Amino acid sequence: MLKVSGLYIYPIKSLGGIKVDKALVTDRGFRYDRRWMLIDNNNRFISQREHASMALLTPHITGEYLRVSASDGTSIDIALEIENQDLITVAVWDDICQAQLVGKSADDWFSKHLNIDVRLVFMPDQTLRFTDSEYTRGGQITSFSDAYPFMMIGQASLDDLNRRLDKPLPVNRFRPNIVFTGGVPYQEDTMDNFTINNISFNGVKLCARCNIITIDQSTAVAAKEPTKTLASYRVKNNKIYFGQNLVHNGTGIISVGDEMCQLTKHFEERFIV
Repeated sequence: MLKVSGLYIYPIKSLGGIKVDKALVTDRGFRYDRRWMLIDNNNRFISQREHASMALLTPHITGEYLRVSASDGTSIDIALEIENQDLITVAVWDDICQAQLVGKSADDWFSKHLNIDVRLVFMPDQTLRFTDSEYTRGGQITSFSDAYPFMMIGQASLDDLNRRLDKPLPVNRFRPNIVFTGGVPYQEDTMDNFTINNISFNGVKLCARCNIITIDQSTAVAAKEPTKTLASYRVKNNKIYFGQNLVHNGTGIISVGDEMCQLTKHFEERFIV
């Protein structure tokens, strides 16, 4: 039996995540997941790929605010309900969409802690950013995620990887939204259609991994692993894959402990072994 064992949201793209016991599934992913984003002077998103210290900024949702804390003990509270602000055009990879500026105080706080000029933006409900039509049907949307509303990893897959490593790694290296137990290692590779609490999910594309998985999320220090080990058995077309990207149909709440009912599966993916 497959069961949800972990749920995570990442309110600000590429900052730390929040582990939750239950999460509300909205039209574009979990509520609050990647609805905020930091942009540079060209209005383009920034991430841990270039600024590893983003990992050290930790979000919490408290009352009506998103609180972000830094390692120096300071924090900033950001209203969950953004007052109307001027819309600006921002870039997430090749996608161009509209976002609201949050405010100068937030811009200054993040610029100080990252030591670069940044601005914080929010994705309002009227902004519709569509998923890649090559892998998903038309009309499906996402937030400021890299490309899709959800990313899922099987605990068995992480356990298999950790058995190959000298030092086991926590799941936060891979920034999943959903983790499940049961099944076999890399079962998520072939999961096509499944349901959680009557919400339908589809696995649409294996997750190609970048250098963020090499960054220790508690220290912002990068190393060679797990990329080195994954490259020995999880490579296809010169890309390393770990986890499955998902789209969904329906809204509602899913919780840790919920059963996952697998309905159909993809053909088996082939990797170097």
